[in-house]
Amino acid sequence: MKKFVYMDAAASWLKPQSVIESEADFLRNSYANAGRGICARAGLVDTLIDDARGKVADFIGADKENIVWTSGTTDGMNRIVNILTSQPSYAELSTFAVSDLDHHSARLPWENLFHSGKVRKEFICDLDENFNIKLDSIPKTDFLIITAMSNVMGVAQDVAGIIRAARLKNPKVITIVDAAQYVAHEKIDVKKWDCDFCVFSGHKIGSDTGVGVLYIRDTNLFPDKYGGGMVNRINGNNIVLNKSPEKFEAGTLPITQIVGLPYAIDYCKNWDGGQDIIHYIYDELSKIENIKLLTVRDSVMISFVPQSMHVIDFGAMLGAKGICVRVGNMCASWIHKKLNIDGSVRVSPGPWNTMDDAKYVVDVIKGLVA
Repeated sequence: MKKFVYMDAAASWLKPQSVIESEADFLRNSYANAGRGICARAGLVDTLIDDARGKVADFIGADKENIVWTSGTTDGMNRIVNILTSQPSYAELSTFAVSDLDHHSARLPWENLFHSGKVRKEFICDLDENFNIKLDSIPKTDFLIITAMSNVMGVAQDVAGIIRAARLKNPKVITIVDAAQYVAHEKIDVKKWDCDFCVFSGHKIGSDTGVGVLYIRDTNLFPDKYGGGMVNRINGNNIVLNKSPEKFEAGTLPITQIVGLPYAIDYCKNWDGGQDIIHYIYDELSKIENIKLLTVRDSVMISFVPQSMHVIDFGAMLGAKGICVRVGNMCASWIHKKLNIDGSVRVSPGPWNTMDDAKYVVDVIKGLVA
């Protein structure tokens, strides 16, 4: 059988056996809806959901009432915009700041507000020569969107420092952190960061797709959607909502995926980061004249541009050799524009990869660019 090497961890992690088994066991033996029933099985499901929420809270340094389930980072980023724009107290806030590190899901919801005239001005934070957000470029703004780690450059940003700098300009600035790539590689502490919102997807650390985490500091905010499970009672025209987090979780939750998430967190926490593999691939590719490396050696991924062919063709040829990587603009158009390129090739190892995998990838790449 042809060798297969999956080095596209930045797009989505392969699933550990513990996640697969926990979800299969739940579906076979314990399934029921959450927050709806009073029988023993329904009570068990509520306990599982609550335990998972507590696991996530510990994982990112939060309290349980601040952890809201979503379907992923994209859902979370869009929900933040919808939550904020539904608050009467924010009606007069009209400026936001982003950077060229942003993934489409982090920046486009705000650009949509800007182009539709719902916010007045957009600021672009500058990047230094190492593609870090320059603290002295952070403007006085109402909302600041921070990509904690670019999915192209793979270097952790100083989130706490960025937020401190923003609050010096405007103590009331609302800070929103996209931690989709960061979560697999660095410790998140939302309280030390002093952020107002933070999002990530479970599948980036080995959980199933369809579950994400939204941290909301101010639980007094109005929710962005209404439905079952978030209403305490209705008296005539008076609607009394449940407390957070339930008031932000209208409708049926992704229960099975939530049950598997704590196992993914344990799996992620036990990974050493794969720097030996990354350093080997980086050092070998740096010797090849026909490859332009975009990332630094200590990045958590390796992005590059082959000089001899289009990145899409290069990715297809790697695929024909059984190597799965990401090619294109990575849903991060702005950083590619800043680099004056249309796209790149990204190699991102995960816990399942071995040094033999790394050597195979390097040998195939050398063969393609020779």
